[in-house]
Amino acid sequence: MTSPDMSAAEWQTRIELAACYRLAAHFRLTDLIYTHITARVPGEDGHFLINPYGLMWEEITASNLVKIDVEGNKVAPSPHSVNPAGFTIHSAIHRTSHSAAWIMHTHSRAGVAVSTLEEGLLPLNQIALQFYDHISYHDYEGIALDLAERDRIVASLGDNPALVLRNHGLLTTGATAAQMFNNMFYLERACEIQVASLSMGQPLRAVPDALARHVAGQYASSMGEDDDVALEWAAHLRLLERIAPDYRD
Repeated sequence: MTSPDMSAAEWQTRIELAACYRLAAHFRLTDLIYTHITARVPGEDGHFLINPYGLMWEEITASNLVKIDVEGNKVAPSPHSVNPAGFTIHSAIHRTSHSAAWIMHTHSRAGVAVSTLEEGLLPLNQIALQFYDHISYHDYEGIALDLAERDRIVASLGDNPALVLRNHGLLTTGATAAQMFNNMFYLERACEIQVASLSMGQPLRAVPDALARHVAGQYASSMGEDDDVALEWAAHLRLLERIAPDYRD
């Protein structure tokens, strides 16, 4: 439950972040107790919320999220610890990118598989074209424990909403929970379809560059926060009310 010194904006952020964890668990985007989804705390410069280390994503609630600063220090009482590797990746973006208030990082089977390919995400299907010219790549440097890597992660991401961490996994960002989750849901689907396409052992037909850019523009103009993404998010929350309403606790 919210405490007397917690703002209404923070509590709402906690509810939406807990929803993201439960939805990711429902769609099987988890890696046991590892990887993270984080959100900047509104009105608190340098503070963000992250999952308690050791809990599975099905166990995340609004109240058990941990509030830390960009140096990894807890700034509110919590009995839980934070995964250092998760802190490194997420704090890299939270401390520099004001547009990316929400960040999601996964180790899904399809996402990691695509991250191992030299070509990365290919323009093979309509879903993948959402990310055409809007996805970045970051070369593998080992487990993300070196704070010096943070600047390089930010440089690799640039202004794009999605990042493939080579030989590692996927990362998406958003100004809102809805945008971030939409980006990850469809990036994951694009990777799944690519893995399935490559497994068939048949000649593949990639979408030509000019057409791919046209479709990416169509996505950019049609998937506004007041349109499809908002409708999707509302549907996701209705799903949670049916299957896991305790995310709000």
